[in-house]
Amino acid sequence: MHMLFRTLLHMLFLSRRKPTLGHYDIARTRFITLPTDLDVNRHMNNGVYFSIMDVARFDMLVRNGVFGLMREKGWYPVVASETITFRKSLQLWQRFTIESRLLGYDERAVYVEHRLVRPDVSGEPEIYARAFIRARFLRKEGGTVPVSELMEVFGTPPIDDELPEWIERWGADVALPATRAAAPSVWH
Repeated sequence: MHMLFRTLLHMLFLSRRKPTLGHYDIARTRFITLPTDLDVNRHMNNGVYFSIMDVARFDMLVRNGVFGLMREKGWYPVVASETITFRKSLQLWQRFTIESRLLGYDERAVYVEHRLVRPDVSGEPEIYARAFIRARFLRKEGGTVPVSELMEVFGTPPIDDELPEWIERWGADVALPATRAAAPSVWH
């Protein structure tokens, strides 16, 4: 339940007081590791990373205007795939920043990168974890929003920021069948 409060705090109050962003700008959202974020090893639980990235993603969507456009059009985002790599643990009461950026599109989905960073000994941002999210936009009345329609509304990514080939390959490799297709659980 605490993540709902964090989400509402950011979406309703904090995000609206920060500078606006362009659709492809890097959003920086600050957090602190709370007792409810910890696991039995007394560091941030691996599942909490994804939950807190949701909050950062909504902060980005509010600040870059996408959230308002989604509401107008009756769209909502859903995560289709996500992957994370951990480098260092976040401990209780540590302050950290999530850097979020829309990377681009393939023919079916939108890709976002998140970096969880803290200052190193020289004060420069140091990556503690990095994640990639593959998301789709759905219509409240049903159906998927085609990427071509998303690009009409949000514009195309800057030319020098092409989606890396490995991300497109990852998106295809981890995809499950469509919701109306058969997907039996057969172990080999």
